[in-house]
Amino acid sequence: MTTSRPSPSGGSPDPAALREAVGRAYSGSAFLRAKLDAAGVEPSSIRHAGDLARLPFTVKGEIREAHFLDYAAVPAERIVRIHSSSGTTGRRTICAYTARDIDDWLEMCARSLRYAGVTPHDRVQPMVGYGLWTAGIGFQEAAERLGAMVVPTGPGNTELQLEMMREAGTTVLCATASFTLLIAELVERRGIRGELSLRVGISGSERWGDGTRARIESLLGVPAYDLYGLTELWGPGAGVECHRKDGIHVWADHYHVEIVDPVTLSPVPPGTVGEIVVTTFAKEATPLLRYRTRDLSYLYGEPCPCGSPHPRIGRIVGRSDDQIKVRGVIFLPAQVDTVLAGTPGAGPEFQAHVTRDGAGRDGLTVRVEADDRPGLAGELAERLRAETGIRVDVDLVPMGALPRSERKTRRVFDHRDL
Repeated sequence: MTTSRPSPSGGSPDPAALREAVGRAYSGSAFLRAKLDAAGVEPSSIRHAGDLARLPFTVKGEIREAHFLDYAAVPAERIVRIHSSSGTTGRRTICAYTARDIDDWLEMCARSLRYAGVTPHDRVQPMVGYGLWTAGIGFQEAAERLGAMVVPTGPGNTELQLEMMREAGTTVLCATASFTLLIAELVERRGIRGELSLRVGISGSERWGDGTRARIESLLGVPAYDLYGLTELWGPGAGVECHRKDGIHVWADHYHVEIVDPVTLSPVPPGTVGEIVVTTFAKEATPLLRYRTRDLSYLYGEPCPCGSPHPRIGRIVGRSDDQIKVRGVIFLPAQVDTVLAGTPGAGPEFQAHVTRDGAGRDGLTVRVEADDRPGLAGELAERLRAETGIRVDVDLVPMGALPRSERKTRRVFDHRDL
């Protein structure tokens, strides 16, 4: 079957590409065929962009619970690899890949590296997990596709990371934001920034704010770019910031993005925060039809001044399944990021702990890395209350006291017995 490729203009999906995607899913996957039949959708009935709204949503739990071969839309003989999610939020989600899936993924990931300024002359050091996790091999093969040198140090082992950064002359660092921050702090503490050749930092896998970006850029002296991806959507490199660092470009020639209200599931206008929903056009082994990522973001209404034809979403502000209510008010970690970024003396790292006392009253304590400026705790408490609408207790800890991780860093701890 010839595959239609929609032009990367964003907006509405190309009807022909959507019809072909639904057709492949229907004919190849017993699981998705049952979902489409239950929704009364036949591939031939997809004629207009608006028909996207007729497709049933898919959620992580369905992919997680279905055996990957039952979900797959191709025979097992065509599957050349499997990967899985990190399992941060529960049971691992296993996804299958055909040779074409891998080729498409690496093309997108290489494009992401190019958007972040990576060239064939660079030396790229992925400080992320290999094996079942998509990050390591995704970064490595994409950088190799660009013609760059790869220094595949993998996760953890900070001494090895620093050694290879110096010995190999690493110019591009790829890691989670929290691990990049740890490396940056070690570089500052040891006074070795002048011995390094770094010029670009790329971070993904977890939500991170402007305060973390500012501290990384200050300590390493390089621009830090936010990269989007998830295992279900191939892996790292499904989107990235350009040099303007004003929104994440998403690859509309490979998948379509909707932003919906996570409660009503109705589309929301550009600029309004909602849940990212994705539909893939040519993904073969694990196609996605209106897949609810649970990531919260928003669409930009205008093209990027950089000239890219690819639409933009805002940086991730949280997850719809991580939203928690404290005293009836929704709390998001991104609200803390905003306050910390604008408060002198406060670092970007924090933990939010939600408790409930014997009388049933909720409490919120935010533990923040900060210097010892007098009055800082009270100032943060006031600013957090103004930002969140919740009374917040602030616990200041020394810089570097909170954990850093080469994987996703947990920010919110709900200790209530709900």
